[in-house]
Amino acid sequence: MNARPKKSFGQHFLHEKRYIERIVGAIAPQADDRVVEIGPGEGALTLPLLAAAGRLTAIELDTDLIPALQARASAVGTLEIIHADVLKVDLTAMARRLGVPRVRLAGNLPYYISSPILFHCVEHAGAIGDMHFMLQKEVVDRMAAEPGSKVYGRLSVMLQLACRVEPLFTVPPGAFRPPPKVDSAVVRLVPLAAHERHGTDPQRLHAIVKAAFAQRRKTLANGLKGLLDADAIARAGIDPKARAETLAPGDFVRLATLEH
Repeated sequence: MNARPKKSFGQHFLHEKRYIERIVGAIAPQADDRVVEIGPGEGALTLPLLAAAGRLTAIELDTDLIPALQARASAVGTLEIIHADVLKVDLTAMARRLGVPRVRLAGNLPYYISSPILFHCVEHAGAIGDMHFMLQKEVVDRMAAEPGSKVYGRLSVMLQLACRVEPLFTVPPGAFRPPPKVDSAVVRLVPLAAHERHGTDPQRLHAIVKAAFAQRRKTLANGLKGLLDADAIARAGIDPKARAETLAPGDFVRLATLEH
């Protein structure tokens, strides 16, 4: 199966066996798992995951890829392919339909839309056991960045408040067809347990974080105008003259809980 990659879908098909084996080994699917793959493409990960788990659900937007993948999978296990844009799939409802409290997500995500997919998954974190994604390495670096890093930002904060973020290994361009212009990396995300999660209004938190990082050179007092004033920021024990990249994720939770 050698489909023509479509630029409109940001397709880069993984083909190098040793990296496929490393990813499947990192996921380590078990027979009772309900694995959901986002963007199976030609099935490089789908078939070995299916062989290990016995059944798998895949979400694929490109209708041209579905018949061949379904045919190849028929001799391996039970593959359900959902033709949909993952951003429109209710992952919580999917877990209920599959009869499990949590699904396990995997996928080689299209780089041009990776951040929206990550935020969408975080919205359904309560129904997800873990996630193993291949992404542009620069995105994985931002996901795992610590305060003070040049790449620490909105993505870092929002993901780290919802998940443990563990970069696993880098994948070079030559492992794909066609080769992307950048290195890729595999990351593991494990949603935090209920008692570890913040209880803040998610929309309020998102607004605070987005505004704080909108212009990185601005102080918090300037960046959060209209949301919080300097006195309120100080009440949270945070310097209003500080910049967003110096704050830990928990600091943003404190800001979001302030009255406004």
